[in-house]
Amino acid sequence: MSQASPLALLPLALFLALFVGSGLWYQAEGVEYAFYQISAPVAILPAILLAVMMARGTLNERIETFIKGVGDNTIITMVLIYLLAGGFASVAKAVGGVDATVNFGLSVIPPSLVLPGLFIITAFVATAMGTSMGTIAAIAPIAVGVADATELPMLLTIGTVVGGAMFGDNLSIISDTTIAATRTQGCEMRDKFKLNFMIAAPAAILTLIWLYFQSSSAVVEAPKDYELIRILPYVAVLALAVLGVNVMLVLFSGIVLAGGIGLFMQPDYSVAAWSKDIYAGYTGMQEILILSLLIGGLGAMMKSQGGLDWLAKTIDRISRLGGAKQHTSRAGELSISATVALTNVCTANNTVAILLSGSLAKDIADRYQVDPRRSASLMDIFSCVVQGVIPYGAQALLASSLAKVSPVELIGNIHYCWLLGLMALISIVIGLPKGKVQS
Repeated sequence: MSQASPLALLPLALFLALFVGSGLWYQAEGVEYAFYQISAPVAILPAILLAVMMARGTLNERIETFIKGVGDNTIITMVLIYLLAGGFASVAKAVGGVDATVNFGLSVIPPSLVLPGLFIITAFVATAMGTSMGTIAAIAPIAVGVADATELPMLLTIGTVVGGAMFGDNLSIISDTTIAATRTQGCEMRDKFKLNFMIAAPAAILTLIWLYFQSSSAVVEAPKDYELIRILPYVAVLALAVLGVNVMLVLFSGIVLAGGIGLFMQPDYSVAAWSKDIYAGYTGMQEILILSLLIGGLGAMMKSQGGLDWLAKTIDRISRLGGAKQHTSRAGELSISATVALTNVCTANNTVAILLSGSLAKDIADRYQVDPRRSASLMDIFSCVVQGVIPYGAQALLASSLAKVSPVELIGNIHYCWLLGLMALISIVIGLPKGKVQS
């Protein structure tokens, strides 16, 4: 491991400057699709080159470190989910699943409750599945159809899905972030859930109120005729998810079921057409897939060069500068939150961020008398907040790919994550909710 150094974080700063900076510049120039002029997978290449040049060791050793990051288990799992999500969305749409689902939903949900209803459904599914990625993959195509059938903005509708998915994932007891947070901090999942919910619930309620007023002016087209059997793939995917089936198996089953319905219901739908629809779904995930692989490699390079270690030690030093004794707990909570948030910015993966910063957070919690349940809750919350508002995070990338919108423009419409961050900061300032430190 290299010595801790802030310079190791320069490649990430370069990537963000090129990707976000170029988009803002083209937007100021009035160019359409400003954030697509320089795609993220291309903007990250100079950052990777800089990271390789800055690394120590032989060129082969540096490249090997990068490749190990690309092939990380978490990264490869996400890539497979992307492919299956794209295939499922493409096939389900081709056989009329999206249109049928949208028309069914519009026939039973009042226009003023379209967005709140979408948020609640997404949150429930994510809580049951324990994964925001799988939830977005299942529901985002339906949200796109809802936006097309109403006058609701696409960005707001898709942002509602991402917010609901992050709410459910953050609270789910089977989520990998929950497992990582509770294990690193040494507390029970149910205890962490209670503290987590007290912060997340107000943010969710404010989000629902906001979405209600945004939906109140929606003009909904008269629902068209639909066949319930075409909705079956989505129902099956959600049911399997609730039962706790592996997300990849869930999506694969959805592809098979949707294709079977197409072959049975549509005389002109053939195995060849089914195959082409699956591949079209793969193609639609190309940009996010490549970017995820490259971010995994870049993160490994920054970690090997001591960038994350420097970040952790810097926050640790700041936390030791806490003021009067009555304020040390607050300083500790802020330090824990900042540790996981900044680590998440660098890794673009909330589970990895929790695992990397877990031991430091535990040490800070012990030193400043922060309840382990409180520490675990704050770690999960702030990793959720950051993951939901960075344009290169997996959730924003997947949702924007399915909706064909810019991830940079999307993050401003994920209102729940912004409100959750605000509620968490208020919670730290007022010192609630929290209990006694467990012995």
